[in-house]
Amino acid sequence: MGKNLYITTAIPYVNGTPHIGNALDYLIADIWTRYQMQNGRQVRFQVGTDEHGNKIAAKAAESGLDPKTYTDQMYVQFEQLMKKVGASYTDFIRTTDGHHEGAVQYIWQQLQPYIYKGKYEGWYCQGHEAFFTDKEVETTGGICSDHQTPYERVSEENYYFKASAFTDQVREGLENGKMKIVPDFRRKEFLELIKDGIQDVSVSRPKKNLSWGVPVPGDPEQIMYVWIDALANYITVLGYPDKPGWQDYWPAEVQVIGKDILRFHAGIWPPMLLALGLPLPKKLLVHGFVNVGGAKMSKSVGNVVDPNEIIDTYGLDAFRYFFSRHIPTLDDGDFTWEKFETAYNTELGNDLGNLVQRVGAMVTRYQAGVIGEAVQSEHDMRRYHDAIANLEFNQAVDEVWAMVRSLNQYIENVKPWEIAKKREKDTEAEGHLTEVLATAVGGLLQIADLLVPFLPGTAKAIHDSFETGVVVPQGVLFPKIYRHTPDPHAPKAAAGQ
Repeated sequence: MGKNLYITTAIPYVNGTPHIGNALDYLIADIWTRYQMQNGRQVRFQVGTDEHGNKIAAKAAESGLDPKTYTDQMYVQFEQLMKKVGASYTDFIRTTDGHHEGAVQYIWQQLQPYIYKGKYEGWYCQGHEAFFTDKEVETTGGICSDHQTPYERVSEENYYFKASAFTDQVREGLENGKMKIVPDFRRKEFLELIKDGIQDVSVSRPKKNLSWGVPVPGDPEQIMYVWIDALANYITVLGYPDKPGWQDYWPAEVQVIGKDILRFHAGIWPPMLLALGLPLPKKLLVHGFVNVGGAKMSKSVGNVVDPNEIIDTYGLDAFRYFFSRHIPTLDDGDFTWEKFETAYNTELGNDLGNLVQRVGAMVTRYQAGVIGEAVQSEHDMRRYHDAIANLEFNQAVDEVWAMVRSLNQYIENVKPWEIAKKREKDTEAEGHLTEVLATAVGGLLQIADLLVPFLPGTAKAIHDSFETGVVVPQGVLFPKIYRHTPDPHAPKAAAGQ
């Protein structure tokens, strides 16, 4: 792995409000970014918004606005969520940016040897802004399973991109590991999907059917279709083709996507790159969906969970904790407010929060706040680092929590409050107590180091509290991280601690 790394997130349409899937993209990419930066690497981290297409034009018209004014108002909600989730992104792109539109027209011209005109008749889903085969439509009974809307029968003359020409190279890249799809079962699913070859893809629509988008160079009656425009953002945001330095970061080390857009990121994007003579991304990290109580989130059912509400109620680190540990990075996960409350109160509040408070209180009470020589414990951290390398962030947090529990157990076993009582009669008790508390502080500082990518606020509060050698009063720092009122029934620390 080089020193310059690049991670991307999928760019959402701005025709609706941000949802938990967007927040998950930003969180996953941010955890990876913070970890790499902590380990001395330079990271560019892209986020952005997808602002062309019929869905946007239709929503703008409903609001009585032209599409650009509408997108200018809407993209801000996504930008606010990125910041709220704590995403330390470096590059923000809107597909309506002038540089991007110019670069996309340049890309179209470079793809010219693989672009041909053809008549299309088939099935179209406006929700996906994508065409579907007869077989796919038949399988779902004519209704798009993601959007619960019937497919439309469409007949029109479009330009096509000959993605099929790159089937063998894409397959080879996936089989020799040049481009990995993580988890591997998603790679197998995709290889099965293209067993008869990658399909050519429609890359434009007549202006009369799609007015809001980038015009096709040399043919103003055709507008570029979403996939060439949107997928290109991953390189145009770096400055492709004309700004210096973009080559220092491409190919991307990791591209974070939801499972519903894998077919486009593995079946259209790699052929585009190969046609441009550019290397394939190294890894596509495919996360699942967040269900609610076992059911798919849906506006009509009314079970949509707003990431803003969670963060506003419980604070940022509580949100980051639950979604990094209790939602598997590489599979579907499940959210309920009850599960969230339990994790918040018992794991974050009690296991970790209480541990920090206890250690700080004991050092303050028994040693006037002065910490002895903090000792880093000899925990084997290979599993933590391996989990992050494998993009299984939930397992990395599990490893940290094993240390949290083990440090709690250590304190229960050695009982510093009992050693403190012996100090008047036993000359060695003072040194023993100093060593025990220094070991506890060393353990907490190690935990804080490992939490930097996941819970940066908590990690900073622990470091600020203990690393100067004198305990900073906990009341000043730590409770600010956890906003919600702790569960009154949670176990309290034993008397005298």
